[in-house]
Amino acid sequence: MEENLLRITETWKAYNGDFEESDEFKFFMKRLPMNYFLNTSTIMHLWTMDSNFQRRYEQLENSMKQLFLKAQKIVHKLFSLSKRCHKQPLISLPRQRTSTYWLTRIQSFLYCNENGLLGSFSEETHSCTCPNDQVVCTAFLPCTVGDASACLTCAPDNRTRCGTCNTGYMLSQGLCKPEVAESTDHYIGFETDLQDLEMKYLLQKTDRRIEVHAIFISNDMRLNSWFDPSWRKRMLLTLKSNKYKSSLVHMILGLSLQICLTKNSTLEPVLAVYVNPFGGSHSESWFMPVNENSFPDWERTKLDLPLQCYNWSLTLGNKWKTFFETVHIYLRSRIKSNGPNGNESIYYEPLEFIDPSRNLGYMKINNIQVFGYSMHFDPEAIRDLILQLDYPYTQGSQDSALLQLLEIRDRVNKLSPPGQRRLDLFSCLLRHRLKLSTSEVVRIQSALQAFNAKLPNTVDYDTTKLCS
Repeated sequence: MEENLLRITETWKAYNGDFEESDEFKFFMKRLPMNYFLNTSTIMHLWTMDSNFQRRYEQLENSMKQLFLKAQKIVHKLFSLSKRCHKQPLISLPRQRTSTYWLTRIQSFLYCNENGLLGSFSEETHSCTCPNDQVVCTAFLPCTVGDASACLTCAPDNRTRCGTCNTGYMLSQGLCKPEVAESTDHYIGFETDLQDLEMKYLLQKTDRRIEVHAIFISNDMRLNSWFDPSWRKRMLLTLKSNKYKSSLVHMILGLSLQICLTKNSTLEPVLAVYVNPFGGSHSESWFMPVNENSFPDWERTKLDLPLQCYNWSLTLGNKWKTFFETVHIYLRSRIKSNGPNGNESIYYEPLEFIDPSRNLGYMKINNIQVFGYSMHFDPEAIRDLILQLDYPYTQGSQDSALLQLLEIRDRVNKLSPPGQRRLDLFSCLLRHRLKLSTSEVVRIQSALQAFNAKLPNTVDYDTTKLCS
């Protein structure tokens, strides 16, 4: 019976040898692609596509099952007969070879079969174990083709290196590395040379070096003129960049107003500010949430003048800075009065105040200043990037243009005002500074969203529509 087991082992080896020498196995090996590295998953996929090779493997499996059942019967009988024997029987059965074994065996034939020596391949370490600890059986491994940082194709002149890369990756010395957008300074500027402390000092001093000269417009009042504050007054400061400064975009860092009241006036100014980032109608402005959710509040400083004059300043600084083209300011007035207990203040709207003998007084605004800085802006260069989405200059230039536009989009939207969702400032830039149609803006945004979804480790974000 021990001899029968040995014969079964020899038959087992013969069956495996016959399988390796079969025409189906050789034909399958011959059809395997050699221009890129084949992992076990890829080989298994090709295996399932080859019906002849599958049938030959099933034939091997059936033969092995019959052989194994025969061996099991002999082993059980041996054990039952040897209970009273002084010498225990010697039982040695070969281990079953699963499909995993054959997948690794195929890799060994492909990558560890040089100089007449056949080694054993390890996909985990990507290396061969050769007979007698030599390295002469190792072949040059082709590049790995796949997603993310794997190659898209191997180089035709050197299969060990990448030839092309996936979206979002660039070829560097035969490897695919994450592609990084070039500096956006050529297209649009974002930063100033001023440090935080230096900027804070200049804002406190309302230094004219950081004043952005804007055009004052109002149909309700004039600067340095007294007016009746009973009704809401609207005024705006605008830059008219498309007309006068088409090569610049502007950042607001702060706002300052000098408001005077007649003597003994009980009026209290109430200011509401709206910011329009790149132009367009007033409806395309966002409301500045003064003194809400850690947003800065107005600071009032009494001026040394005969009248009741105060300097109202709102400091945004680097933390809350944002793009602006027009600043809309709405001035309302309320009346400050003592409460019933005398310790608290109560505010009334002027029209709600019913005592006609009470003099509400008058108000005037001496000046309004916007503080910030202007940055380089090249609309033609950005249009050139957009043109490459449809008409790329060279292979890969479309991806490069998309990556550059994506970087500009994210940096522009990052300067959105505080809120649960960012405002889509980038669409406003395209719409009003590049004068693109609504359909063109939608097409560009869709292309950027689709491209961003292909990039590694990126998270897209929802934005709130601001511009029509």
